Amino acid sequence: MTVEPKPDFNLTDSENLLEELSAFIESNPEPRELKRAVAVRMVLSGIEPIKIGLILGVSKAFISKWKNRFIFEGVEGLKLGYQGAKPFLKPQERENVIEWLKLKDYWLLEELHDEILEKYDVRFNSLKSYYNLFKDAGISWKKSQKLNPKKNPDEVKKRRQEIQDLLENNRECDSFTRKVEG
Repeated sequence: MTVEPKPDFNLTDSENLLEELSAFIESNPEPRELKRAVAVRMVLSGIEPIKIGLILGVSKAFISKWKNRFIFEGVEGLKLGYQGAKPFLKPQERENVIEWLKLKDYWLLEELHDEILEKYDVRFNSLKSYYNLFKDAGISWKKSQKLNPKKNPDEVKKRRQEIQDLLENNRECDSFTRKVEG
């Protein structure tokens, strides 16, 4: 299979090529695309591939590959082929869910699942997506109590007394055991 360079490609007209690359670089591409474009611009500007490799931390094969891609495909050849999966919730929907979570006093994973399914017709493939929503709302999804007992001084006092009673009983058992053994 023979691949022909772009029809408008002219090796002597490097000025147009550099302008096209510069415009692409100015558009703030993804970092990997940017590294490719900068390497190609440098090699087209006459900088030796060894120097480019040292400056950008890339191999000569990297430089050659992306220069050839640019020659045959233009700027499109420097772009990433895979952009990742699109999110299930749109950014505004995600913000709405997070705000809804912040308004609640008690959270259940099943309730969050049902809310998202009912309002947005979205079902995440992984529980991690739900946990991330909890995290982004500043909520620990592992909560086991409706309210934090630290917010209720009476509950805190009651729990402290229970712990002290347990410690006292344990001390009494230890001293009885020592008397019996001694």
